[in-house]
Amino acid sequence: MGHRAVRRATALFCLVVGGAAPALAQQQPPVAPAPQSAADRIRAQREELDRIRSERAELQRRMRELQNTVHDLGEERTNIERQREATARALRSLDSQINSLGAEEKGTSSDLVHAQDELAVKRALLQHRVREIYKRGAMYSVEAFISAQSFGELVARYKYLHLVAQRDRALVLRVETLGMLIGRQRETLMQLKNDVEMSRQEKADEEKRLRSLEDQRTRSLAQAQAKQKQTEERLQQIARDETRLSSLITTLETERRRVAGRAGNPPASTSTLKTSDIGKLDWPVDGEILYRFGRAINPNNTTIRWNGVGIAAPANSMVRAVAAGTVAEVLQSFGTYGPTVVMQHGGGSYSIYSSLGVIQVAKGARINKGQPIGTVGTTDPELGPHLHFEIRPEGRQAVDPLEWLRTRK
Repeated sequence: MGHRAVRRATALFCLVVGGAAPALAQQQPPVAPAPQSAADRIRAQREELDRIRSERAELQRRMRELQNTVHDLGEERTNIERQREATARALRSLDSQINSLGAEEKGTSSDLVHAQDELAVKRALLQHRVREIYKRGAMYSVEAFISAQSFGELVARYKYLHLVAQRDRALVLRVETLGMLIGRQRETLMQLKNDVEMSRQEKADEEKRLRSLEDQRTRSLAQAQAKQKQTEERLQQIARDETRLSSLITTLETERRRVAGRAGNPPASTSTLKTSDIGKLDWPVDGEILYRFGRAINPNNTTIRWNGVGIAAPANSMVRAVAAGTVAEVLQSFGTYGPTVVMQHGGGSYSIYSSLGVIQVAKGARINKGQPIGTVGTTDPELGPHLHFEIRPEGRQAVDPLEWLRTRK
């Protein structure tokens, strides 16, 4: 073979070997990406946990509002129960996350071990190939071409050397790929370990919160039961006190008639509380309506019937008579009514002023319309300072006082 043929063969060999890398890059199967299902599942679980915590944060905000306002204990119990349920769901979500992270960590650890084992084998092969190439020398390939006895043998040797070059390049590329893969797997494994530890700490915090909410629910239930019992007892006492007051007015009216009959004078049939006064009487005290006349349903589903109205006013506000009359009774303490003044207006008509602070009139005193009779007090701490006011015209049962009072703008 002439020198020109040798040069042509050498150039052809270099061209083929030099262009082998792109071909090998195309033939080398890509490294399989990490399965996305586990990552997607963990991400979905995190999003669910965030939603649960957002829901619970809103419940906590509502609880703070309840604690700063007058509220039904039942609503507070419901809020606590919903917080407890949300926390239990958060715990279940964290358990799922920990299981998913544990499975992912186990799989990544296994992949890392396999990649490290393969890398050790590939490195050993690469070292062996480097030694072999070094032993043969830099001109080995050229010598192999030159020593060919025929063109067919030259092509055969070319194919062989081409395959050897392909394998060597694939080996180098695989070693590089495994190195990068192992680095990523180590980072992933470290992140997974951190996520597992964080999830376990979050779970411990949520378990602590759940125990606290369960204790709070127990206390709230006991408190609600005690409050319910207290309310029922108070309603029963109010009913008994209303009966006592009605009996007292009946006794006062009977005594008034008896005294008038003994003196030979018929009982006065006229009253300073006339039907023409309906909607025109001045208010006994300025303030907002706390409760109205008639049957009312409390937040805890108990019912009460008020024989008058509650007018909320600052403590020590002056209370004035709505019409002229005589102080028929002064009661410094009258059960749930508290300090009470009963005024008689003639014709069997009465007005009652209860929950007073200081009483400024005496039994038997004649009182003019608008004259002070006492001040606003606080008989029931839950209702705050207010005046309980009733009107019982012409011997009848209690009527709605708001129908008699002047309409306010």
